[in-house]
Amino acid sequence: MRPIMLSGHERALTQVKYNAPDGDLLFSCSKDHVINVWFSHNGERLGTFNGHNGTVWTVDCDSTSTFLVSGAADNTMRLWRIATGELLYTWEFPTAIKRVHFNEDDTKILMITEKRMGYEGTLRIFGLNRDGGKQSKEPELIVTPEGSKATVAAWSYLDKYLVTGHENGEVRLFDAKSGEELKSNSVHEGLITDLQISPDGTWFISSSKDKSAKIIAVDDLSVLKTFTTETPMNSAAVIPGRPYILMGGGQEAMAVTTTSARQGGFEVRLCHKIFEEEITRIKGGFGPCNTLAVHPKGLQSASC
Repeated sequence: MRPIMLSGHERALTQVKYNAPDGDLLFSCSKDHVINVWFSHNGERLGTFNGHNGTVWTVDCDSTSTFLVSGAADNTMRLWRIATGELLYTWEFPTAIKRVHFNEDDTKILMITEKRMGYEGTLRIFGLNRDGGKQSKEPELIVTPEGSKATVAAWSYLDKYLVTGHENGEVRLFDAKSGEELKSNSVHEGLITDLQISPDGTWFISSSKDKSAKIIAVDDLSVLKTFTTETPMNSAAVIPGRPYILMGGGQEAMAVTTTSARQGGFEVRLCHKIFEEEITRIKGGFGPCNTLAVHPKGLQSASC
């Protein structure tokens, strides 16, 4: 199968995301302050969302492809109407937003702010007015994890829990209504770079700078499967309906003494989900793979 190369950003990408459940749209954001949306079947660019004044770290789309939410280094979270590109609302915070995630029925947005400049990193949940009218400035819930800062977060099944990944390799489980911390487990030995929830929300896959990715159960945070490699991992994703996972990363380009992609470990790795074995590698670019996403029906994947 011939890969499609999408050229629409001037700097490194930070996240790619398919719309669910259809997967006909692919959203990309990067350090050039721009969000792009593409048709996934042919790579044609549908449009752009302009307005952020810093690196756009994260995006998410609701299940009806009506709204897009984004978080950036300009300390804002923004709500967009996908059909028109219209900016509907802007929330402002003291520090950058590192991850955003719609809940199961698209009525709430989970977001996480960075720990910096004396401000603690916090999880916030905002209610969403789906009529597109004025949104509430005040969050419904604020959670401030103690100790190591949280880097990624997601909703679990039935919006029952919040799952977080931390700088010290811990994953934690919080009650989504009260904000109480229920469990924690040190599953990695380094920074957790990505956390993607399974289609049914009962388990998730994490990637880490400790050169591994792991499948972890939501209810007790037990490690179900471990996938190891020789370079730091930046992202990992599950392929729905198939017994495989993808993981990508690589050494930072400045740390590689040769331009060889093989030397830097920049390839995306396809591994068997049950047997924990690497099956093949998919050639990438001349730099680390920063982010991975898989089509909701398992038909294709996107990486950069």
